[in-house]
Amino acid sequence: MARFSVFALLAVPWLLLAGLVSGDAVSDLEKKGRPNIDAMLAKSKTCTKANLKVRREWGDISAAEKKSYIAALLCLMEKPSKLNPTQFPGAKTRYEDFVVVHMQQTMSIHNTGSFLSWHRYYLWAFEQALVKECNYNGSHPYWDWGRWAQDPEKSPIFDGSDTSLSGNGQKINHRSSGIAPAGNGGGCVETGPFKNMTIRLGPVSPAIDPAPPRNPRSDGYGLNVRCLRRDISNYLTSRYARTQDIAALITNSRDVLTFQNVMQGAGGGGFGGAGGGGIGVHAAGHFTIAGDPGGDFYTSPNDPAFWVHHGMIDRTWAIWQSQDTNTRIQTIAGGTSMMSFGGGGRQQSLDDNIDLGIVGDKVYKIRDLNSIVDGPFCYVYE
Repeated sequence: MARFSVFALLAVPWLLLAGLVSGDAVSDLEKKGRPNIDAMLAKSKTCTKANLKVRREWGDISAAEKKSYIAALLCLMEKPSKLNPTQFPGAKTRYEDFVVVHMQQTMSIHNTGSFLSWHRYYLWAFEQALVKECNYNGSHPYWDWGRWAQDPEKSPIFDGSDTSLSGNGQKINHRSSGIAPAGNGGGCVETGPFKNMTIRLGPVSPAIDPAPPRNPRSDGYGLNVRCLRRDISNYLTSRYARTQDIAALITNSRDVLTFQNVMQGAGGGGFGGAGGGGIGVHAAGHFTIAGDPGGDFYTSPNDPAFWVHHGMIDRTWAIWQSQDTNTRIQTIAGGTSMMSFGGGGRQQSLDDNIDLGIVGDKVYKIRDLNSIVDGPFCYVYE
């Protein structure tokens, strides 16, 4: 699939401003906005302090909590798919049901007005599956890119221990095929809880060298058995996903269109890059994991690290919203299709529906998915 830039944003001023921010400025912004979230919580008809969940960073949860989350992931990977096996022969497990839904809707959930709300609901639905189908009793963790920006491989997320989400791929000779130079892996993941994970769906838009075997079906839904591959390095996180970069994204975005476009910038590369040369935290996280399926625009949720990455995407949006809840909760900008860049196509509406099909509990309007303490949601970040 050809990759393209969607909005011509100038990234250089953002990078210069980012350099002026230091320390854990993101946590400071989170604390600054928390009273506004608490005020919303007090008025919520569906969320109370009694059932409020707290989402924490992977490095801050205990070893037992990490193992509980990992066990729930592995459980979901063992439960049978609920999809039609003739239509989706590559989806054998309940976990892969989530991958298929992302594949089906990829072109309408990136560089669109629903990008943020869709992925918020998607992550929450995944968390609900872990809880209801695999007896997970925790909240969903996230990956603070800035905290581990200088050496993600040595972070507790990717260090390959039994409390990690597995380590890097085996180091092999390979070339760059994404928006970063070739990393320190490229081969099959051989450490940690997911070292024996089987990938079946895709590829659809691979960004790894050597390329994975082609799927027997052009839509990527065929059965295509292979290993989980990664190519982790610090190239992107140490340049574009530091704490100061995240803080600059939050503080310099005066409207949601700017926020989501800068966040999705991919330097003209993959993952629906909206920045005309800038690399945002969305692409930086995905291409730090890289590999197969992590670097595939369509099938990236098939890598277990996808979920903690998008936990941080959601956290960053929630912090941005909390700075001015009067104007930043019920606001939307962008079209309804990734192909309608440049202002073409219908604009997204707060009254548009989001339907996750086989993995969602119901169809919601976008306006019902914009607050973390209202509608179906009841959680905060810490």
